[in-house]
Amino acid sequence: MNKEDALLQEKKYNKWVIALSIIIPLAVAALFGVNLRDLGLDVEPLTFLPPIYASINAITAVILVIAVIAIKNKKMVLHENLMKTAIGCSIVFLVLYMAYHMTSDSTKFGGEGAIKYVYYFILITHILLSIVIIPFVLITFVRALSGSFERHKKIARITFPLWLYVAISGVIVYLMISPYYV
Repeated sequence: MNKEDALLQEKKYNKWVIALSIIIPLAVAALFGVNLRDLGLDVEPLTFLPPIYASINAITAVILVIAVIAIKNKKMVLHENLMKTAIGCSIVFLVLYMAYHMTSDSTKFGGEGAIKYVYYFILITHILLSIVIIPFVLITFVRALSGSFERHKKIARITFPLWLYVAISGVIVYLMISPYYV
């Protein structure tokens, strides 16, 4: 595919990238404040989910690192499959995360002193970058799909460390708050 065709292919997906980059964070923010039990629905709190979605974040981080190693070793098909798996893991994480928060009360961090500031720094940067990473992942993926590999490579250099930070910081946040789960 020549460069012009690749750019046309990318443009075809731009509306989806923009729409999903706006809709996903807004939907998460809107649904985060909804507790199905408060609405009178008889649902069990899904309190078993946090270690599962934290594990999915850890798996995502490992997959991202292996995918980078794969592409550096010119294993394009393996890299592509790993990246699709990482995106799938992120989607599963998001669904489980929302299911937990829509059925369970929020857990307050109980640490005091300096650790409290460390926790909130990691949590806030995790949340902000989890919003920022959405368009980066989508644009990076679209560039690969369209065959714009040089442009894919350029943005992937930004996407990879951001996405890796989001995945790892999600695990750290879970480990720091897990003693305070009821």
